[in-house]
Amino acid sequence: MGETNIFKVLSDQQRRDILVMLKNGRMNAGEIAEKLGITPAALSYHLKLLKSADLVIEYKEKNFIYYEINTSVFEELILWVGQFGGGK
Repeated sequence: MGETNIFKVLSDQQRRDILVMLKNGRMNAGEIAEKLGITPAALSYHLKLLKSADLVIEYKEKNFIYYEINTSVFEELILWVGQFGGGK
């Protein structure tokens, strides 16, 4: 896992907002763009970065592309961050 890339991607508030939306379940790009109030082009850019860090998975269903959180990456990230906990 590339922690550096993940943290870089997570540094943007809109990308974090997308992830918060997706924690409740899958959404298509139109739904995400509408809730964020951004253009499809801007959303496409953010989704590209989230996918490049494996934070989001996309899949097609009929005429729509849906996005959902890749929980396994977050689980790995939590384990990685956990090594810096206060226990000795």
